[in-house]
Amino acid sequence: MLLSTAYFPPVEYFAVIAEDFSIEGKPSRVYIEACENYQKQSYRNRCRFYAADGVQSLSVPVVHEGGTYQLPVCDIKIDYSSGWLVKTERAIISAYETSAYFDYYKDELFAILESKKEKLFDLNMALLDFFLAKTGIKADISLTEDFTGPDSGSSLYGEDFRDVIHPKKHNDILHSMQLEKPYFQVFSGKYGFIPNLSIMDLLFNEGPDSILYLKKV
Repeated sequence: MLLSTAYFPPVEYFAVIAEDFSIEGKPSRVYIEACENYQKQSYRNRCRFYAADGVQSLSVPVVHEGGTYQLPVCDIKIDYSSGWLVKTERAIISAYETSAYFDYYKDELFAILESKKEKLFDLNMALLDFFLAKTGIKADISLTEDFTGPDSGSSLYGEDFRDVIHPKKHNDILHSMQLEKPYFQVFSGKYGFIPNLSIMDLLFNEGPDSILYLKKV
């Protein structure tokens, strides 16, 4: 399968990875798009999470150089001048400090953020590795070596989810996989269950049982 890079990816992102993963040991084969131009207002630098006021977004500001949106996504640099990192950690703590598994994962997760990766792509890959490991999904991850357009009809990288998994586009991934079932969320008593938030929402609330949710067990 072919996926775009993503910051704290949504549950559906991991659901498609987990679909081909065998709990007995066979890893999923996954390609991450490394050659496309950067796209704003996508999961590439933003995520959705469950806060006390309902669904909120977190985003990573990027350095706007000449022709930012003509640069390969792997070359996009993170802008640390705005103090977003501190705000992000505070938002995550406020949202999830009372969740069942937050204390088990917070130090390692925040260490990734505080490593201050120069490039967005590198931060996203570190987060992807973290969440794959903690959810128990085994995946063989490779990066694309050239860009193939979504309308090319090429099957070089398998099923193409780059433009399907997008915060502004509806899809039926979770429905078709029968993964719209609820799990416990900290603020569900106020707003009810909200599906397809960042994978951190599932992990902080379900911990090691996250894989059972993603694999329909």
